[in-house]
Amino acid sequence: MNTLRLAWRYLWARPLGALLNLVLLALGLGSITFLLLVAHQLDSAFERDLAGIDLVVGAKGSPLQLILSGVLHLDVPTGNVPLAAVQALQRNPLVAQVIPMSLGDSVGGFRVVGTSADYVAHYQVPLAQGQLWSAPMQAVLGADVAQRLGLGLGAQFAGSHGLSDGGAAHSAHRYRVVGILAASGTVLDRLVLTDLASVWAVHEAAHAGAADAHDDDRDVTLALLRYRTPLAAMSLPRSINTTTVMQAASPAVEITRMLHLLGLGTDVLHAFAAVLLLTAALSVFVALWSAVRERRADLALLRMLGAPPWRIVALLLTEALWLGLLGAALGLALGQGFALALAHFLQLDHNLRLAALAWPTTLAWVPVLALGVSLGAALLPALGVYRLQVLALLQER
Repeated sequence: MNTLRLAWRYLWARPLGALLNLVLLALGLGSITFLLLVAHQLDSAFERDLAGIDLVVGAKGSPLQLILSGVLHLDVPTGNVPLAAVQALQRNPLVAQVIPMSLGDSVGGFRVVGTSADYVAHYQVPLAQGQLWSAPMQAVLGADVAQRLGLGLGAQFAGSHGLSDGGAAHSAHRYRVVGILAASGTVLDRLVLTDLASVWAVHEAAHAGAADAHDDDRDVTLALLRYRTPLAAMSLPRSINTTTVMQAASPAVEITRMLHLLGLGTDVLHAFAAVLLLTAALSVFVALWSAVRERRADLALLRMLGAPPWRIVALLLTEALWLGLLGAALGLALGQGFALALAHFLQLDHNLRLAALAWPTTLAWVPVLALGVSLGAALLPALGVYRLQVLALLQER
């Protein structure tokens, strides 16, 4: 019988103890897998949604709230700003592009965003059906919106006041679907896009049918900016914050700050996972140490049959290896399951979209860690096995 098969049988000779060790190891590795997956998924989601946006300009308030509401669409906006002030930024030589946006309504929990066609072009998301809006009260749906609400080309719907489902419906002003975007994994998947004039028409009955996107009396919620030169980052945000009624927030700075705050919480989870792994290592050590004592007769027989000491040590280490491999497989499965559950709940709340399954390169550390813990716990029992004397074992019989 070869070493692998014999070690497997030895492992399951005490099934309850083996299962306990396996569960402890899998829970620790599953927690670490989950944290690695969430970190990777969040980084990927933020990278997709923040790509190419150098600055967000809106009403004064919390800079992080401005980023969450204007770029990721996870929060309520800080207020409105004059359209004229936003248009003045377009004439600034440091600014390459300004994309105005108006928020305030939703449909089925998905946000209605009044903007320009440049917003779609910025993310380079193609149309799966139809075309972009060309007149007020025409809407283009993100892929998730169309799927969840069951709306197709030509369908009509009314938005609800507020950025969450359940607000008062604007039944007098109905949108007509003229396009559906292809699934892209970006924030556009969960948005309803329309012209700025559509938002004004809905909220200002006096201007219905005569909304003018160039009317200086209008307001918008915020604007996304791209720099013409990297040097603009040194002077433009400060200039906006000190000389206008608006505030400027850098997505890179604010998201880094948010991730740092989240990191304080993940440190606790990392510590919890480390405790689980330490407990698993101690449990494996105790189990293997007890197994060595119980198998002294078997070990003596193997030695009498000609097995060298290193072969006996290899048998014990292989048993630990089996445990590590099983723990790694279960830990990866648990971590992926936890991440899938999180992605499902976020999708139900129309929040960040996380991939169904992901295999970042950092997950390679999970089996390495599993084998390190199990083999490390087996070193001392293996050393004891190596030092056993056949004569002493026989005398015990």
